[in-house]
Amino acid sequence: MKAVAIIPARIASTRLPRKPLRNILGKPMIQRVFEAARACRGLSDVIVATDSEEILLLCQQNGWNARMTSAECRSGTDRVREVASDISADIFVNVQGDEPLARPEHLDTLLAVMKPGVQVGTIYTPCLAEDVINPNAVKIVTSLNGRALYFSRATIPFDRDRDGCSRYCKHLGFYAYTPAALEQFCRWPESALERSERLEQLRFLDHGVDIYASETPFDTIGVDTEDDLRHVEETLRAQGRD
Repeated sequence: MKAVAIIPARIASTRLPRKPLRNILGKPMIQRVFEAARACRGLSDVIVATDSEEILLLCQQNGWNARMTSAECRSGTDRVREVASDISADIFVNVQGDEPLARPEHLDTLLAVMKPGVQVGTIYTPCLAEDVINPNAVKIVTSLNGRALYFSRATIPFDRDRDGCSRYCKHLGFYAYTPAALEQFCRWPESALERSERLEQLRFLDHGVDIYASETPFDTIGVDTEDDLRHVEETLRAQGRD
């Protein structure tokens, strides 16, 4: 199957202005994300989808495929869909532009989820102890065959008897869609569960579309703050990826 990765990169961010261009150990954040995606052999192409002439220029200077998208896009998924509408592919992969710890292994695991009949795929990793009660770390619960039962900022599953039997999994913001699922998602209005948790993937579950997930051992850090940037740099150094 032909799979194309699209990296939404918006220049405006209330918590961390000019986020995709922020320097991380000598490289702009968007470069680290792009290089990780490009290293995945299962992808036919990698495209940056941006609303910024500055980001577009950086991509052009480095020979990276990039497209301008409307400033009116409500979310990164809408930005992905705008670019995807002009491309023929069997699978579109949404690689968040604020995931500088992305690795090709993340995308290998994600693409392996997209077996015939699967419309939407994602990945998760074991949840660190400090993230179990952290609402910024989204938890996922799956069935035995990998179908996502729910995503939440709350601590799920609830360990009622406090016997330590519960296993917590952290959802990572990488998605794969069939073209039809991506188009359908962007046509639906925001759902009630999505609005409550502020998690857009719940829109699929609200409409009865199954999401399948697979586990990766590689955690990531989505960057929203200066502290996140420092944490990413520390992690890259510790992993020898600086």
